[in-house]
Amino acid sequence: MTIGGDIYRFGPFRLDPAAGILYRGTEPTMLGRRAVALLRQLLENAGVPVSKDALVEAGWGGLAVADNNLTVQIAALRRVLAQAADAESWIETLPRRGYRYVGPAVTANDPAPAGSALTLPDKPSVAVLPFSNLSGDPEQNYFAEGMVDDIITGLARIKWLFVIARNSTFAYKGRAVDVKQVGRELGVRYVLEGSVRKAGCNVRVTGQMIDASTGAHVWAERYDRSSDDIFALQDEIALSAVGAIAPSIRRAEIDRVKRKRPDSLDAYDLVLRAQLDVDSGMPEQITRALVLLERAIELDPAYALAHGSAAMCHHCLFLRAGLQEANRAASIRHARSAILHGQDDAAALTLAGFSIGMDGHDRGAAFTALEAALAISPSSALTYILGSVILGWAGDAERAIEWSERGMRLSPFDPWTFAAFDAQAMSHLLRGRYEESCRAAYRSVQANPAHSITYVQLAAALVKLGRLEEAKAAAARVLELHPAFRYGRQFAGVNCAPALAATLGDALRTAGLPE
Repeated sequence: MTIGGDIYRFGPFRLDPAAGILYRGTEPTMLGRRAVALLRQLLENAGVPVSKDALVEAGWGGLAVADNNLTVQIAALRRVLAQAADAESWIETLPRRGYRYVGPAVTANDPAPAGSALTLPDKPSVAVLPFSNLSGDPEQNYFAEGMVDDIITGLARIKWLFVIARNSTFAYKGRAVDVKQVGRELGVRYVLEGSVRKAGCNVRVTGQMIDASTGAHVWAERYDRSSDDIFALQDEIALSAVGAIAPSIRRAEIDRVKRKRPDSLDAYDLVLRAQLDVDSGMPEQITRALVLLERAIELDPAYALAHGSAAMCHHCLFLRAGLQEANRAASIRHARSAILHGQDDAAALTLAGFSIGMDGHDRGAAFTALEAALAISPSSALTYILGSVILGWAGDAERAIEWSERGMRLSPFDPWTFAAFDAQAMSHLLRGRYEESCRAAYRSVQANPAHSITYVQLAAALVKLGRLEEAKAAAARVLELHPAFRYGRQFAGVNCAPALAATLGDALRTAGLPE
């Protein structure tokens, strides 16, 4: 049985494959995109066995992967579904055959395509509608309006984003609107809407962003706070919303550009098209991204973000493709160009700071760049996430955990969350909190199962917990993904703090990894 449609509903859950998000009620879950693809395949064939080959094709596009990759993703999926009663049993294992969805009935709907009355801008575009005041108190309207003002102001600071002014969006105040119609009327691709409910000393704010061309959800979040200081609360919610929305729009826009015929490739489009491969951290994809980035730099030698992205690519090649000095030098060279030309570009400064800290081993200069990025964009989740990695390898454990948590709070679905979990895993390990380290490492594996360093952290934590067989399996996965891995050379490459190198090294030696 195949079910048509873009949105799948079953039990308390709603799967939006286009956005890559599984919701429980209105709450987005932390399910990775690969697991989302597997879930969609199971739901489309509800009640019917789905072979392992079919699931690997859905999740990995036919790549040859080890069986434990599929097992890890199914386990992650079951953990998320287990939030509902008996939901873990909704996915049945069929020995030597595959898996089958046996949960509640699945329904689907097909959002109708929508046109646009106005020509869309060349850059990503968004309109923030007035938030609904659900408090039953008209005097609370100022709170909702002030929050929307702050969000619009924050989004307007993002140079690659086209933001509709409040005078246009507030024309929709008090009206029941169709998001697709709003998109057509205002000429934007994305629409953000939300609500505010204040009861006593508590405030609940919800927000969701929708692709107006398809009706698909791109981002959703709910905030529950005390209203003791209502203005500080406004600032916090606006900051979090801006931080989460911006990378979500960029991901959605990247998907759009991938589908667009490259009739006219300017530097912006080249960088945008390279972004998914940059974010992958995988040598083959990184090499492909560098071709586009080098073309962008040829078109615009002062394009700071192109230089920052190129620095990240060479950093990944340095660590994952043989620790070649040429890659380290290129990473630092592009980072310096990004800083030179990107004094007003938070993303460029963030990527540059990361390369300077990791490859140049100059953590002071790195945090000068990261702090400059946060001064420009306090809601930059990537700054906190990559900063947490530098802090983690430096042995500054508590600050690394703090930065990683702030980054993920700003952008819970960021493609770089695996790096934040890595920072947590090594930091908890250094402090002797092995259960917490193991949990963080598992979440890193779930977020990016193709990245060898995630299994390095997992192997070390499992050794410390005395789970040697599992640790050896994780170590074997490291060598499958990165056959040339030697932990001593890796530690030298990232200038690992001596105490962390000693703790990690002992554990990795026990797990069977070569020095």
